[in-house]
Amino acid sequence: MGAGLSWGRDISAISSGRMASVVGRGAAMIYIGEKQCSRATGEREMIDVLIAGGGYVGLSLAVSVKKAAPHLAVTVIDATPEGAWKKDERASAIIAAASQMLDVLGIWSEIEPEAEPIKRMVITDSRTADPVRPVFLTFEEGGVDGRPFAHMVPNVALVGALRKAAGAFGIDIRQSQVAKDFKSGDHAVSVTLSSGDVVEARLLVACDGVRSKLRDAAGIKTVEFDYGQSGIVTTVEHERPHEGTAEEHFLPAGPFATLPLKNNRSSLVWTEWTRDAERLIASDDLVFEEELERRFGHRLGVLKVVGGRQAFPLGLTLARDFVAPRFALAGDAAHGIHPISGQGLNLGFKDVAALAETIVDADRLGLDIGSLAVLERYQSWRRFDTFRMGVTTDVLNRLFSNDITPVRALRDFGLGLVDRMPSLKSFFIRQASGLGGQGEPKLLAGQPI
Repeated sequence: MGAGLSWGRDISAISSGRMASVVGRGAAMIYIGEKQCSRATGEREMIDVLIAGGGYVGLSLAVSVKKAAPHLAVTVIDATPEGAWKKDERASAIIAAASQMLDVLGIWSEIEPEAEPIKRMVITDSRTADPVRPVFLTFEEGGVDGRPFAHMVPNVALVGALRKAAGAFGIDIRQSQVAKDFKSGDHAVSVTLSSGDVVEARLLVACDGVRSKLRDAAGIKTVEFDYGQSGIVTTVEHERPHEGTAEEHFLPAGPFATLPLKNNRSSLVWTEWTRDAERLIASDDLVFEEELERRFGHRLGVLKVVGGRQAFPLGLTLARDFVAPRFALAGDAAHGIHPISGQGLNLGFKDVAALAETIVDADRLGLDIGSLAVLERYQSWRRFDTFRMGVTTDVLNRLFSNDITPVRALRDFGLGLVDRMPSLKSFFIRQASGLGGQGEPKLLAGQPI
């Protein structure tokens, strides 16, 4: 560890968070009151943590680190233009553990008025043309310890609250910027931005999506599989209230999930073979709504599509490594899984909780937050859980996305068996809520770092 780094930490401790540690050689980040200034060697800017990706993963990581360690200089690079996040019409399921984390970060109270609790889950298995869809498994109201095991939250509300918190903490967010390439050194990683600027940081975190360019630049290999399916996402309005019930219909082409939103609306995640999804997206409103009603049914009355329709290709992508020297992956850059379990976003929050705790603990101990020895703790914390979830969703998708009669009979028997075993149902609910594991990061347990 260079003398400059040690000096920076000593000054940081003396000034009670007003000065950040030196990053690299011959540079420091200084806080004057609440305003952050920079002092750089030549034209190179020096910071502590550089996060590539301004979605919910990148922003929540920035807020988590900054809240626990205000002296660390944190910058977020966002490829999208200013205000682009406000056009996102989608909604996401946030499990109980993730909502606890957001509460610790001080933003759940702002999100909760827009959140719809999932009070009940119904699972059916049938063909599209079947007049009756027998229910094989239900998770009744009560959730975990009397709380809902998940909430549906509009992405605009989630990202808006995170951006507000980032602003309050003085986190620098740079719009319309892309981290194009980087080079890791002994004391810092040099990152070249699309603007031509070069930023040096002690740690670079890639939260740039399932097709991460930074992951490729780091030479990290992936395990990939294309399911030949696409997920159609849209929002519908219906006559009758859903009463907080989420439903997942296992159909031959894949699961059709309806998830409750505020004001008699539901978010749909509709899996189809890619060729059929493309046809549906391109069809006129009458054809689309007719196909939608065949799958949704009439239990909630007349349906009306009130959101745009989008289709996303579905596949399995798992990074073989989550870290490299001065580099870490988080969110979809580390893993892309099938939405059959609704855990994709929540895996990202688990990454955030583990990585933030790893960074903050190392900083408090005077360790180099970008060293591979420190980052290995994060990798060991998250890699096995991620691979387990990836394998689970892969098996479930293969098991339920087919119309083979013996397989249908076997899976329906299994669902019915689980439905008749309260203790097993309780176990699955706790796992789905994120509250069932041991040794989880503090944020997921509702504790500050």
